[in-house]
Amino acid sequence: MRARHPSPAVPPPATPRTLSVVLPVFNEAASLRLLLPALALVLSEVGMKWEVVIVDDGGSDNLKEVVAEFESIVPVNLQLLTLSRNFGKEAALTAGLTAARGDAVAIMDGDGRHPASLIPRMVARWQAGCPVVIAVQTGQAREPRPLAWTKRAFYRFLQKGERFAIPPDAGDFRLLDRCVVDALLQLPERARFMKGLYAWLGFRSETIAFEAPTRIAGDTHFRLPQLLELASLGITSFSMKPLRMVSLLGVLISTGALLYGLFILMDTLIVGNAVSGWATLASGMMLLAGIQLMCLGVIAEYLGRVFEETKRRPLYIVERCLDHSTLRTQTARVARRR
Repeated sequence: MRARHPSPAVPPPATPRTLSVVLPVFNEAASLRLLLPALALVLSEVGMKWEVVIVDDGGSDNLKEVVAEFESIVPVNLQLLTLSRNFGKEAALTAGLTAARGDAVAIMDGDGRHPASLIPRMVARWQAGCPVVIAVQTGQAREPRPLAWTKRAFYRFLQKGERFAIPPDAGDFRLLDRCVVDALLQLPERARFMKGLYAWLGFRSETIAFEAPTRIAGDTHFRLPQLLELASLGITSFSMKPLRMVSLLGVLISTGALLYGLFILMDTLIVGNAVSGWATLASGMMLLAGIQLMCLGVIAEYLGRVFEETKRRPLYIVERCLDHSTLRTQTARVARRR
């Protein structure tokens, strides 16, 4: 008898790939009223099932009414997370990434300065096999030159000697593969400098240039104090250079003091000049006291970050969650097949 060969197994039908768009916002209802319809129009042309995840970072505007009005006009898969207070953009981003269920996750600002028309190009790069697609801003003529120079100097200082690179003029506007999102959510720190975390993961990335338009409504909530706080967070989270500079400054001051002491000794014993009076001593003490306080301040910044991490408080608290997304069932089906 002729042996029967088992028929080849029929592979399961491919599950359509899905896309999540995360929008962290703070009092951006006026901008979202204009952005959401344009975003829905672009996403409908991508050819994928999609959802929008809006994270309200403790705002006090009429965001719920704007979202309800949008859903009544354009039925969409949408999640609205309302945080209990303003936790900051980095925490809101993490909340949105945690809630997103797509195979790819696009991150955008809610002020309209990240053009939704760029998403199809980012999706095309991702479908071609690139796990991270970064939108890099060009044409920053509206940005004051001192601020632009300061930003470039900050990123050069942050990355010099490190094993990761943050693309120049890259912000949070990017598309991440699901494996990148999962890896990002595994990082345990509470003080999250997201641009540094993206780069630290080290996944292959490609960039797409775009020119940011003006805000479609409202004013920016990022002022100089917030920028300085973000810069301090980035340095203390990803660089030990300030601590090494403190040590180097101590060596230089000690060496200078020793040389100056030898000079005074030789000047007194050989030349016969009298030792300088109390004015020189007082000035030197004040200088050293100021340097010591500055060094203690640098050390205190790092110690404060350690203190924040040891408390292990939640990064954010979700007060309310409006979940009209249908991607959950599909995501669970993908997980079972794997």
